[in-house]
Amino acid sequence: MRVKRGFKARRRRKKVLERASGYYSSGSRCYITAVERNDRALNFQYRDRKQRKRQFRQLWIQRINAAARMNGTSYSRLMHALSENNIELDRKVLADMAVFDAKGFTQLVQKVIPAQG
Repeated sequence: MRVKRGFKARRRRKKVLERASGYYSSGSRCYITAVERNDRALNFQYRDRKQRKRQFRQLWIQRINAAARMNGTSYSRLMHALSENNIELDRKVLADMAVFDAKGFTQLVQKVIPAQG
C-alpha cells in the first residue's frame, strides 16, 4: 500500500522555506536550495556569535589604548597599573569611560600611573 507523506513533510518543508524567505533567487523558492542556504546561514550564525565577542574586545582595547596614549601612557602599562592597584574594571567599562567620560578616564590614569612608578 502506498503511503503519502502528507502534512508532516509539508510542514517540514514549509518551515525551511519560511526561514529562507528573503534569500536571493531560488534560495527562497526551491526546497533543496533553501536547505543548503539555511545550513550555510546557521553555520555563519554560530561562527559569528563567537567572533562578535572577539571583535568587541578588540574594539574596546583600541579605544582604551587611544585614550591612554592621549594621557601619556600605553594600553599595556595602564592595564598593568590597574591590576597592581587592584582596580577591577573590565575593558568594556574602561572603553565606555574613554569615549563618554574622558575627564574621569584621565583622573583614573593620573591616580594609577604615578603609583606605578
